[in-house]
Amino acid sequence: MNQRNNERAARVGVQLQPQHADYAAIRRAAAEAEALGVDVIFNWDHFFPLYGEPEGKHFECWTMLGAWAEATERVEIGALVTCNSYRNPQLLADMACTVDHISARGGEGRLILGIGSGWFAKDYAEYGYEFGTPGSRLNNLDRDLPLIRERLTRLNPAPTREIPILVGGGGEKKTLRIVAQHAHVWHAFGDADTLRHKNAVLDEWCAKVGRDPGEIERSTGVDAKALEATADAAHAVGTRLFTLGIGGPDYDLGPLRDLVAWRDAKNG
Repeated sequence: MNQRNNERAARVGVQLQPQHADYAAIRRAAAEAEALGVDVIFNWDHFFPLYGEPEGKHFECWTMLGAWAEATERVEIGALVTCNSYRNPQLLADMACTVDHISARGGEGRLILGIGSGWFAKDYAEYGYEFGTPGSRLNNLDRDLPLIRERLTRLNPAPTREIPILVGGGGEKKTLRIVAQHAHVWHAFGDADTLRHKNAVLDEWCAKVGRDPGEIERSTGVDAKALEATADAAHAVGTRLFTLGIGGPDYDLGPLRDLVAWRDAKNG
């Protein structure tokens, strides 16, 4: 993997899962996470809980990001990840630009535009979206990302910065090519051996499309039950953004404190 990735500082993200909780609890957790010193606060883009009671409380992703843009001061914010199927790509670009401006504090905005092809069948069925196939959803993401990026160049006002695009997924034939073409951050899944292999495939795609692989920050989730071990292993193969998922209704941030301490020790 490109040496520039190894030279990046480690960063910590938290995914505050917007399920089984009142919004006041989610907002408190976001404020506490920022106070702890995390780098990024994510939610996710679904309409129903992924775990626990399937008809439990749940809040919409992008409305929440707009609220977080006002409620926070320093952290980057984003979805891990936006489902490409749920919004017109031109509209999504406008939404991203708006949240970017809301989040600015006299300087650049703080939005990361996390996006993926979608997978949760219940969302599609309940809200009337065409589910298609994994291949068709990836083809749509491939089609829509250039439209999103092009629309971002035409908006007035323009975004305050080049909004970083995070793409989630590990498919080697389509997804990693899309990452090489469009992403500033790649969110991957799997153990260290899997990440090492996928990194090499992504680097190959970067060479094919003429992209410096060092421009793409490598990201993954970590296991709260084996925090240091999983983070150390991922760091050793070039991962630099480490995200811990925390669910409601109580949002126990104890493991997040440990991850922040690990980051600080790793960065020296």
